[in-house]
Amino acid sequence: MPQTLLYEMMAEFLGTLVILLLGGGVVAMVQLFGNGIPGEIVNGGATNINLAWGLAVMMGVAVSNRVSGAHLNPAVTVSMAIFRGFSWSKVLPYIAAQMLGAFSGAALVFYNYRHAFMKQDPLLEKTAGIFATFPAFPDVPLAGFVDQVIGTAILLFLVSALTDENNVQAPPWMTPLLVGAVVVAIGMSFGALHGYAINPARDLGPRLFTVLAGFRNNGLTDGTGIWIIPFFAPFLGGIVGTAAYDFTVRKALQ
Repeated sequence: MPQTLLYEMMAEFLGTLVILLLGGGVVAMVQLFGNGIPGEIVNGGATNINLAWGLAVMMGVAVSNRVSGAHLNPAVTVSMAIFRGFSWSKVLPYIAAQMLGAFSGAALVFYNYRHAFMKQDPLLEKTAGIFATFPAFPDVPLAGFVDQVIGTAILLFLVSALTDENNVQAPPWMTPLLVGAVVVAIGMSFGALHGYAINPARDLGPRLFTVLAGFRNNGLTDGTGIWIIPFFAPFLGGIVGTAAYDFTVRKALQ
């Protein structure tokens, strides 16, 4: 493996690890220490979660941007390969690093809060949602699918605008802040219907951890198939969002 690719994978791993440490950590704080009811978000908790996830993404981008381009999301990686000339030979290594970073971040959050988990949910029956996303309306899967496509399309559309060399250029140090702000806005606008995964690694990596850790009702091995929507829909949403930008604003700026 070329040394450059190894460093890029390390940056993707660490950036995604940071996202899950802070993002998973805030959900654990809200659910395990809020009101003692596993799985229930207290008043104000949604605001904490949205802000912390935005800050988590901001920090993850700051860690990895100069080394790997801060994809931190398989939907971004695939979209960059389709529309920005990103090497297809790097797609699977990047995605593997992102998945491993998300898995590891979830594992560290669980290890840190294991005593709270054992007190609030000793059978691990109700708290898998701290790590992975679940639908508000499980009997209407199309609603979650559309939600994830729209949310990820918004993410890639706006990130494309922020990083387009032909558009208004922010100072490099502001890029992480602006991308984090985009995530906050998406969470506040599209966060309830399916937990706004908008990132296959952010959802599947931690969900794989919940399976290995023995969480029940994990959405992967419990027969519900919940994992399918937050994994596949963001890929479509990323392509839609990038294409929408490229064939409108980017085309007008060329």
